[in-house]
Amino acid sequence: MTESSTPRTVEFWCDLQCPDCATALDDVRALRAAHGDAVDIVLRHFPLEKHKFAFPAAEAAEEAFAQGRGWPFVEALLGRVEELDRGGTGFLVKLANELELDGEELDTALIDGRHSFTVEADHAEAKAIGVKGTPTYVVAGKLLDGSKSQDGLRERIESLLG
Repeated sequence: MTESSTPRTVEFWCDLQCPDCATALDDVRALRAAHGDAVDIVLRHFPLEKHKFAFPAAEAAEEAFAQGRGWPFVEALLGRVEELDRGGTGFLVKLANELELDGEELDTALIDGRHSFTVEADHAEAKAIGVKGTPTYVVAGKLLDGSKSQDGLRERIESLLG
């Protein structure tokens, strides 16, 4: 690939039980719409301790990616955070089935912890680079914290993407 055809990367550090991350999804969609394949948006996990089901939600998302439907699962999950609050891991399996993923395999993945290392590694990396809350973005080596306010974040991301 030439430099001009190399996708630029936006890391989206997210807690999948966080209402602010659900709001931030609008920015992610807008970036995808504006840039298509020229920008690679990568989900990174930063489950917050205050959200009881954030860690299993991150593991479920990793299983959804393994089944080839990660972003549809993430978008549907962030759109239904209140249901996750009420339904816990049972809701994650229900959502997987609704999206025609293999819900039984997703349930097994939650039980056997096959994606826990990925989520734990993301969490450790997030702490190491200074992520303090969600949503947070990393673009062109710059950390953009949206956990307190998301005002102007999309514009800042756009300017860093060039």
